[in-house]
Amino acid sequence: MASFQVFFSTFFIFFFLPHITSSAIICETSSCGGRENPLVNFPFRLKGMNTDQSCGYPGFDLSCNNQSQTILTLPYSGDVVVEYIDYYEQSIYIDDPDQCFARRLLQNFNLSGSPFGFAAVRNFTFFNCSANETMMYEYGYGRVIPCVSGDDYNIWITASRYSETLMTMPSCRVILMDLLPVPLSPSPMVQLTWGEPSCRECLAGDGYCARKSATSLDVGCFNIVPSSNGGLPRSAKYGIIIGVGIPGLLCIIGLSCYLCGRIRVYRRRHDVNTELTSIISPQQRSVLAVGLDGPTIESYPKTLLGESRRLPKPSDNTCPICLSEYQPKEELRTIPECNHYFHANCIDEWLKLNGTCPLCRNSPDGSALVTPSSTSSSSLSLASL
Repeated sequence: MASFQVFFSTFFIFFFLPHITSSAIICETSSCGGRENPLVNFPFRLKGMNTDQSCGYPGFDLSCNNQSQTILTLPYSGDVVVEYIDYYEQSIYIDDPDQCFARRLLQNFNLSGSPFGFAAVRNFTFFNCSANETMMYEYGYGRVIPCVSGDDYNIWITASRYSETLMTMPSCRVILMDLLPVPLSPSPMVQLTWGEPSCRECLAGDGYCARKSATSLDVGCFNIVPSSNGGLPRSAKYGIIIGVGIPGLLCIIGLSCYLCGRIRVYRRRHDVNTELTSIISPQQRSVLAVGLDGPTIESYPKTLLGESRRLPKPSDNTCPICLSEYQPKEELRTIPECNHYFHANCIDEWLKLNGTCPLCRNSPDGSALVTPSSTSSSSLSLASL
């Protein structure tokens, strides 16, 4: 048995290994450790763990900081924390290491020189107002950002449609007006996307996307799945056993070894799948909440607002999504589970992408979804902008 294994090992090294390594750059999955850190695969490369630069694609290098966070360094905006990577949608969700993305926006945060772009942007305006300013509170024009405010002033962010009105307020001044990224509600995380390299079709077909060679940036789709523990790929084991074609007893022994290897790989895959299920934290699952279908959304009650604009709660005079005051004859829609009101058009678009209320995060079955920043007083919340 020992001589048989030596024979197969020698055969593999001299005949199969050069063929596999020359056809694709197959690298191990890595991470910065911890269940909440994203798994790093192509086109990303985790520096310090994947030392071969051909494991990744230019501009997709990641690193680990001393808090074991996964860090992306942008050429003109410094370090951001990568909270989650969606390889199928080709997007990443980033946050500020100090959980104050507003400060980064005020410092001219941009993605120049990187392969990434913002998934969604809107016109926002930042105001510096006296701490005694009450008009902003009374009319619900925007939100205070605590992490950049001081004892005698507040920094507000609001939709730019209100800028002309607010500019007339003597206690407020504009400090930034620009197209800015829209963070996930109510988390301060911002979604970035990339176009190249494109691996959507490959991943959808359960293939492995990788560079074709170390000297080229051409990307291909392969059936070789990299082992997470440094072992041989299943296809390599299969090729070894089938390709040798040893007759008689050696063939039976070889087939038995192959079947045993398949069982071990199945067990490893089962363990990895179990680990992946526990790795995706509740806040990440809330990021991936599936939107509602059209009939379900239409089943939510509508209200035609009268001339008095009277709603059950006096504070419900502004749409939490677009920040516009309700006007007579406008159609509002209510989410039954929490009885929150919104412009019908605003909440319809929201529910197509998110199956939860943007205010209380209640899902259609009434369960509350909580994101990491919902307990942080210093996080930036733009849920209704």
